[in-house]
Amino acid sequence: MTIRVESYAGYRDEQEPLAFWLGERRLAALEIADRWQGPGYRYFRVKADDGNLYILRHDEAQDTWQLEAFTRAPGGLPAAGGGSSRVSAPRGTDPA
Repeated sequence: MTIRVESYAGYRDEQEPLAFWLGERRLAALEIADRWQGPGYRYFRVKADDGNLYILRHDEAQDTWQLEAFTRAPGGLPAAGGGSSRVSAPRGTDPA
């Protein structure tokens, strides 16, 4: 799912998510819990202000963002559009 992301470019000009939009709902990225790279992509496991964890993928060449997965935290709010309560990392990536 393509999403809109508010990001910050650090000193190495690498984009990091500050907030993202799921439909009409804006979620602030409270913490980047993990990050890793794949060929042409950067992945971020983000704890959002709804209590859930989201995996966001940034396509560096196209400068586009995708929602890859999310994990609903106990007592967390459902993600916009519903979805699974537990999703693993995308295939072909190393979340560790």
